[in-house]
Amino acid sequence: MSHSARSYAWNPWHGCTKVSPGCRYCYVYRQDAMYGAEKQSAEVTRNADFTLPVRRKRDHSYKIPSGSVIFTCFTSDFLVAEADSWRAEAWAMMRERSDCLFFFFTKRIDRFMACTPEDWGAGYPNVCVGCTVENQAMADFRLTIFAQLPLQHKAIIVAPMLEAVNLLPYLDATIEEVSVGGESGAEARICDYDWVLHVRAQCVEREVPFRFHQTGAWLLKDGKIYRIRRQFQLSQASRANLNYRIGADGKPLL
Repeated sequence: MSHSARSYAWNPWHGCTKVSPGCRYCYVYRQDAMYGAEKQSAEVTRNADFTLPVRRKRDHSYKIPSGSVIFTCFTSDFLVAEADSWRAEAWAMMRERSDCLFFFFTKRIDRFMACTPEDWGAGYPNVCVGCTVENQAMADFRLTIFAQLPLQHKAIIVAPMLEAVNLLPYLDATIEEVSVGGESGAEARICDYDWVLHVRAQCVEREVPFRFHQTGAWLLKDGKIYRIRRQFQLSQASRANLNYRIGADGKPLL
């Protein structure tokens, strides 16, 4: 997936329930806590920006331009059951905006086939689904299902990374990227840099693109634990220079 295209955030609904260890210190719950009683993180509500992808300007052109990447449902889970009554409309907007790429993550990949539209077929060509895992148990459960799904674009997101994981059984040519990140927030659990390197080595072995997108708040490296402030967690991950890409000629770009 290209990271150079213009990007937009679209959160058609907000709120989610916790389903696995990676949810314990969810950033959405943490952000909502700033608003006190005004925000109930476990309550799934439809947002005012629900129709954002198809909104138009006065000249009738779309407000979100063609070729954009639309990061979808990052304050909820696109497959959360409480949003079942709204999802068909969301799929319809994705279908209408076939000129944009929609990208969503999910911890509910086991619900995927029950949530697809009738015309899904082999998958919409403009939708990329990221299956999120945080430990080996969730990797084995979710990625076994993920491997069988009819999707044209797939990514694996290991975040928050809570332990070393073996992804080799699930890395094949259908995976367009593996992205790894530690946990943010005051209560964040430690991410071991060796775990990150281990997943990177697996991706290099299978020639699957790899990205280290976030260090997390606590990073263990060379026997020392580093406290990394939130505003530096993305830039410090980038400075590690671990990203692994595949060029147009099929050769690695190290």
